[in-house]
This record gives sequence, C-alpha cells and structure tokens, in this order.
Amino acid sequence: MAETQPTMAPPAALGTLAERGETAWRRYAVIVAVHLALILFWQLAVDFFGIRPFILPSPLAMLRTLAQPSYAWGSNTLVTATEIFGGFALAVVIGVVLALLFSWSRLLTLLLFPVFVTLNMIPKVALGPLIIVWLSYGIGPNILITFSLCVFPILLTMARGLSEIEPDLLDLVRALKGSRWQLFAKIQFPGALPYLFSGMKVAAILAVAGAVVGEFIASDRGLGYLMIQVQTSLDTAAMFMAVAVLTALGVGLYLVVLLLERLMIVRDARVE
Repeated sequence: MAETQPTMAPPAALGTLAERGETAWRRYAVIVAVHLALILFWQLAVDFFGIRPFILPSPLAMLRTLAQPSYAWGSNTLVTATEIFGGFALAVVIGVVLALLFSWSRLLTLLLFPVFVTLNMIPKVALGPLIIVWLSYGIGPNILITFSLCVFPILLTMARGLSEIEPDLLDLVRALKGSRWQLFAKIQFPGALPYLFSGMKVAAILAVAGAVVGEFIASDRGLGYLMIQVQTSLDTAAMFMAVAVLTALGVGLYLVVLLLERLMIVRDARVE
C-alpha cells in the first residue's frame, strides 16, 4: 500500500499567520506603552506642579494605599469581582435562553419582547433601591442589579443572530426530523455566536457599573462601599485606587470575552 504523505500548510499561508501574529503583538505592545506613558506623565505632572493629594494623587500615592490593611483590598475586591462576574454570567445564560424562546414563538415575542424593552428603559439607579427593599442588601442583590444592566444587550444581539440563520438550512434540519434541541445546538447556536459575543462585549462594559451602583446604594462590602467610606475623610488616593481596581476588573472581564471569542469563532466570522 502506498503511504500517504502528511499535508503541510503552504509557505504563503504560514507567512500570513506569522504576519498576523506579529501585527497583533505590536498592537498590544503599543497599547501597553501608551498606558504606561500616560501613568508616567501623570506622576511627573503631579510632582512638577505640586498638585495637592486630595485633588489629584500621584500613582505612587495610590499604590501606597494598598499597604494599608484597614482598606481590606483583597476581600473588597473579591466581593465586587463576584458581583461583576456572577451578574454577567447570569445575564449570558438568561439572555441566550430568552432569545431562543423568542426565536421559537412569534406570539411570545409579540407579547413579551416589548415588555423587556420597556423594562430596560428604567434607570437602574432608580431600580436599585427597590431591589434593596425587596431582597435586603448584600452580594445577591448587587448581582441582580448587574444582571439587569447586562442581560438586554445579550438578549438583543442573540435574538438577531438567531434570526439571521438561513431559513433553508433550518427547513433541511426539520425535514430530517431534527429535534428543537438539535436544531439549536447544531445550527442556531453556532451561527449566532458572533452576535452573542458582540453583545457580551457591551455587557462586559456595563457589568462594572451595575456592581458599583448596587454597592453605592446599600452595601457593607466591596470597592464601591470602600469609596463611600474613604470619601468622608477626603482620602482621594484610596478612591482613585478603588477606581483603578474596578477598571482592572472590567478590563479583565472584557479580555476573557475576547479570548473566548477567538477560541470559538474564526477570524472572518467575528462581528467587529
């Protein structure tokens, strides 16, 4: 029997992949360099102009607050991270399920989708106190507030993605006696993934705001609660540090979404 020779990617394709990888690393290096340059400029500006710390603390002053045990950075960050990632994950699950139900039933879409649009128009800051009254305060209500901010972008983009599936492809699966679950798992969900990740990127940005709103309204833990506490003593450095940590959590969540998108969707199919 003749032995089959292993196929290898053509040199042109390998060259293209290498160029893409090099371009991506250069882009990331530029992004990091710009951020570091801004931080350095901030430090130099504060030192040169002698800006008072309670107006604008320097980055070094912010870092020094991390050494103060009274702020409990670790536990407060963990609480806020739980609210952000928990509310976001819940929004993804519920948003996908609702979008699937709406794709199955036009009557359900007609009856309930306008209601979801109306509910989304309610300012979440106004809704926060009601959630606190109904559910007391703590991590659970803050996760719910985060969920309320994140779910609609995911629902909207996922519903659009499911509606963009080729009708002929759906008819073919139905003709082959495919179940609704098979139709969703094999055709609808993979086809709607680019739209889902587009909504998840928007929701990742909103998730941090949701957690902080809940902690501002009523909480005894978390970075938002810490900001309220240090505000009374004009500890601006700690407030800035809390904002920096919140920003890092939001960036981390966004990077997780980007990584999952690159693992699950080919480059040409992504919705930029």
